[in-house]
Amino acid sequence: MAISGRYVLLVLVGLVPVLLLPGWGTVLAVLGVLAALAAADLVLAGSLPSVQVQRSEPGNVALNGTIDARLTVRNDGNRRLRGTLRDGWQPSAGARNPVQDIDIPAHESRRVTVRLQPVRRGDLKAPHVTLRSFGPLRLAARQRTIECPGAVRVLPPFQARRHLPSKLRKLRELDGKAAVQIRGAGTEFDSLRDYVRGDDVRSIDWRATARRSSVVVRTWRPERDRRVVMVLDTSRTSAARIDDETRLDTGMEAALLLGVLAERGGDRVDFLAFDRRTRARAGSAVQGNLLGQLVQAMAPLDAELIEMDWPAVPAQVRAVTAHRSLVVLLTSLDGGAPEEGLLPAAARLANDHVVVVAAVRDPQLGIMLRDRADATGVFRAAAAERALLQRAAVSAELRRLGVEVVDAEPHQLPPRLADMYIRLKAAGKL
Repeated sequence: MAISGRYVLLVLVGLVPVLLLPGWGTVLAVLGVLAALAAADLVLAGSLPSVQVQRSEPGNVALNGTIDARLTVRNDGNRRLRGTLRDGWQPSAGARNPVQDIDIPAHESRRVTVRLQPVRRGDLKAPHVTLRSFGPLRLAARQRTIECPGAVRVLPPFQARRHLPSKLRKLRELDGKAAVQIRGAGTEFDSLRDYVRGDDVRSIDWRATARRSSVVVRTWRPERDRRVVMVLDTSRTSAARIDDETRLDTGMEAALLLGVLAERGGDRVDFLAFDRRTRARAGSAVQGNLLGQLVQAMAPLDAELIEMDWPAVPAQVRAVTAHRSLVVLLTSLDGGAPEEGLLPAAARLANDHVVVVAAVRDPQLGIMLRDRADATGVFRAAAAERALLQRAAVSAELRRLGVEVVDAEPHQLPPRLADMYIRLKAAGKL
């Protein structure tokens, strides 16, 4: 049972005769009238056990986007159902109108639409729906909570998509300038040409020869597509918030841009989210759209408050591919002791692969470094200087080991990582 604001006002009105005619008789009379009105309203209210609610799954939506969650409410009772409905979405789903008035005649149904604008990535849920059925006076209501589970998956926003057209243009210009059509030993078919003395007879294409008046041979070229393996660090350091998002979210943006760019460049892409165990995995080897696979794999990820198991990373990469590949480690340069974790793992990987370490740098460090107006500012500037020097030392050590480093602020990291990929392509390292 629930009471409305009208009933509260009616109670306040009932205090007037109690104050004008004090006595137990007046109090009991007022209470009796109030109770009778509430009971009559409850009796005349629509029956809730005869109400059925069905939910249509809203599907997926990008972070900060909007989507409609639809409910169908059917009144199988003999009375008209007048009341309110509350859809029980968790607060991060950003439901704009979770409470709505309903008016459903007997044996009819109505559709209720709740607009969602999620503010958090991941799987958001609505476990139930709460109904209130008021009587004709709208003084008191019957209340019932109906189990009606629903969920919406909030995908990464991929705001770095705006950089994709310019990076693709650079990649196409690179492909046009590079002389990759090297005929000779290889495994990828190139073209057909007439046989000349000295050609290997095993390269003769007999079907093409049968269609022509001369002997035709196949020419081959080395493979142009390579493997790109992205390892996203989901350990405790990825939970740090820089600007308006976590390191984990920035790493996702960089991985999405690089993954789509590499796939358009003809490379095979694999994605791995790891801390002490594999949290998510996706790749272009599976049938379907790579971008769709990546955002679906990234959506439920959260930072785990545990240390990264760096010694296990080379084995994880080896499980993905045994061939020489571009391995991108999306991690932090200032968490824990790099000389005990990141550096040895990167050195082992660099023996067999081209390795790039991509890390996000807090822009607040630069602001602190410049603000020296008072003693507090000087101490903060000193702390920022020390942090930047430590990052520079780790970056220098990684480069000495043959590892490329991309250290940039959140909004610069995705395009800078894409530029590093194009630069490695142009240098012939991939």
